[in-house]
Amino acid sequence: MMSDSNIQPVSLGPYELKSPLFQAALSGYSDYPMRVIAARLGAAYTLCEVMIDRLINQSRQGKQLAMMYCHQDEYPVGGQLMGSEPEEFGPAAQKLVAAGFHVIDINFGCPVKKVMSRCRGGYHLGQPEVALEIISRVRDTVPEQIPVTLKMRRGIDDSPESEENFFRIFEGAYARGLAAITVHGRTVEQKYVGSSKWEFLKRVKQQAGERTVIGSGDLFSPQACLDMLRVTGVDGVSIARGAIGNPWIFQQTERLLRGESITPPDVHEQRAVIADHFALAREFYGEKKVCNTMRKFGIFYSELHPQRKAVRDAFISVKTADQWRDVLQEWYADNAPGCFPPVSEPNPLSLEAVTAADNTVS
Repeated sequence: MMSDSNIQPVSLGPYELKSPLFQAALSGYSDYPMRVIAARLGAAYTLCEVMIDRLINQSRQGKQLAMMYCHQDEYPVGGQLMGSEPEEFGPAAQKLVAAGFHVIDINFGCPVKKVMSRCRGGYHLGQPEVALEIISRVRDTVPEQIPVTLKMRRGIDDSPESEENFFRIFEGAYARGLAAITVHGRTVEQKYVGSSKWEFLKRVKQQAGERTVIGSGDLFSPQACLDMLRVTGVDGVSIARGAIGNPWIFQQTERLLRGESITPPDVHEQRAVIADHFALAREFYGEKKVCNTMRKFGIFYSELHPQRKAVRDAFISVKTADQWRDVLQEWYADNAPGCFPPVSEPNPLSLEAVTAADNTVS
């Protein structure tokens, strides 16, 4: 196990984050309520769900997108931009700064078909010149004290050309003043299938040296987060799908870093957090929209309950705030040990191949 000395702060421009545990940008999920809950349970830095630059630029004054909301108590929080045309990025970044975001993150990682067909996200990994122009426009536009960061995958595919493009963008981004780069260990072609190549993350961090690199991919358990930090040497981990409905993953990973044992939250601990999450969402979205918004979270929260299938079905059926409270009263009134959410076994390509190549890793 790692000791306290292994919980190192992470530099993100002027911000020194208390731990290496970040909540990633998650489309449709990482809204204000989710970010608050994640921060309360140990996320040192959170990101808003990705936003399209053109939509930000077209939003009317005073009619900003709900996802652009950033509360003064969130500190620090990043706004993530995605788009196709370089000239759209600078003005959109300025609007995010004006909205209160502390960091501007550029998305070159999204592999979704609709995104790729519109020349956004991971598409830019195949055109380094355009990618670097986007980076320059954002960095040159926002105030110097606002860190600019980048999210990218390890390439479009596994070809040598794709890897060459990756490192050209990677090095060019740092040369243009970016504060950190998050690297996902899958290719764009892989989407969310197959293993995240942790040996590539290790090589990237070795090349980066003292520059800040954040790892991403296959982080569905506290142990996986610990393993990525230990094996690849990245400065931090960006937890994405593994944090939906399981904000305790941040708290539990920190405990593992301290050499402590972990247990899943019991039913009453779950009820308290779910109730807080629902209250934040109801205040933010209003009575009419809150249930539709929270239903998807309830499905994920149910994975930690000892009667997960029945609880999942109960959350799916709720249509009013009163019915939501009824689910908590019926299924969370009596305390019981909780469960860790089911996760796949670690892929040997992610861990064993790396440790085998480095006998110094314990």
